[in-house]
Amino acid sequence: MTRPRDRLGRPLPADAPDDVRAPDVPDITGLTDAQVWQVAWSCLQDGLPFHAHEVCEERWRICPPEDRDLWRALAQWGAAETHAARSNAEGARRLAQRALEGLADRRDEDLPLEVVRDRCRSLV
Repeated sequence: MTRPRDRLGRPLPADAPDDVRAPDVPDITGLTDAQVWQVAWSCLQDGLPFHAHEVCEERWRICPPEDRDLWRALAQWGAAETHAARSNAEGARRLAQRALEGLADRRDEDLPLEVVRDRCRSLV
């Protein structure tokens, strides 16, 4: 059993009430890259940036070696969004800059990387 967290990924006590607990991070087993992106984006749109980060990080861990830099950058973007939501502007800036560097030369027909770049630029 994983430790309960709030909507921004901060750990909660084991006995935290249900109304402050965030839902579990979605399972991405068997999903395509485009589907994983949709899950991550939906998490962000639902006010769960930590979940978006976790989804991208999980993909980074299991993707083919040639895609690892891409998914690491997307995980960094999710972490930047999480820091921004927690009012940690400097952490958001640093991670957004790393994500931008990782996405600099990347193109992917299935993923809207320009959307991520734009969001990262707004955090830098």
